[in-house]
Amino acid sequence: MKKRLLQWIEVDREALRDNLYAFRRLIGSDRLLLATVKANAYGHGLEAVSGMALLAGADWLGVQSLEEGIRLRQLGLNCPILVLGYVALEDLESAVKHNLRLTVYSGETVRRLASLRPAQGNKIPLHVKVETGTYRQGIRRDEVLPFIKKVNAYPTLTVEGISSHFANIEDTTDHSYARYQLENFQEVCKLLDKEGIEIPVKHIACTAAVILFPETWFDMVRVGIGMYGLWPSKETYVSCLLRNREPVRLKPVLSWKTRIAQLKKIPKGAYIGYGCTYRTTRETSLGVLPVGYYDGYSRAFSNVSHVLIRGQRAPVRGRVAMDFTMVDVTDIPGVEEEDEVVLIGKSGEERITADALASLAGTINYEIVTRINPQIPRVVL
Repeated sequence: MKKRLLQWIEVDREALRDNLYAFRRLIGSDRLLLATVKANAYGHGLEAVSGMALLAGADWLGVQSLEEGIRLRQLGLNCPILVLGYVALEDLESAVKHNLRLTVYSGETVRRLASLRPAQGNKIPLHVKVETGTYRQGIRRDEVLPFIKKVNAYPTLTVEGISSHFANIEDTTDHSYARYQLENFQEVCKLLDKEGIEIPVKHIACTAAVILFPETWFDMVRVGIGMYGLWPSKETYVSCLLRNREPVRLKPVLSWKTRIAQLKKIPKGAYIGYGCTYRTTRETSLGVLPVGYYDGYSRAFSNVSHVLIRGQRAPVRGRVAMDFTMVDVTDIPGVEEEDEVVLIGKSGEERITADALASLAGTINYEIVTRINPQIPRVVL
């Protein structure tokens, strides 16, 4: 018996492919393209997205955690997988066993790794994170050379890559700080070249950097939000136009849908939902949706957002609850229970975007999509 979904995420295979093709055309065939699938593939579904990304031309996959990397290996994916986050010392053996590439910046991590047997008799490939001004992960410029020399002194370890990360390349049209960080990274690369230390994979470029600054591409780029059809920010788009660069044509990959669980008529003057924050000014047809902030539909959308039903907008009424949201369907003719409802995506000529919801919630599109509950089924179209 086929189960009728009351809430689901649709993942558009063609849109994902076209987005990755666009980035491949931009960077050319000589550089590696890492598809960032951390945070459940930015909410799109780790299992659903990773294989499709490889089929669309991604060379590597980037994850945040050991668990994500192991899950991809369990799916049978044998491509290079780079763990961008921290792996606990006691879990390093498992990371090596599953042939995961690790981002390192700790002497103790290196010492523990040196005591382990490499997978398949190879050296353990490490990527050293350089601190260039974000002050998150990474080691200072003056520490990089001695750190790499210590790593290379171990017979079972090799520094395959060095990396860094921009602090505000997405947040402004003034990229002086990003250039300062890039210069720091370039100085480290020059120092290593001078010392005769060859690093095969240098990488610093995120989506915004890939779009705006070809000089950041180096040997590999890490495409995240852009592969999902979302711009990193309005500032990135404006910067692209200001630099006379042709904007990358991106197609949103994700749609989020639910169904009407109940329809009810309520009188004029009735309060809707917790806190009595909305009072009707007319007799109202109310649709009850089985989705709430537990699912990732933010409480910030209370009384300000819309959903799409039969190609028309229905305003959210009252507070978004943990598991339910109410919408006004009075002006939408023919509405029935279990009608499809679009939370993010398109219906008819209307569209609700992650960017629009982010604006309502005072946040960014990243947070809107990554906070969608991973237990909601992902359906690949």
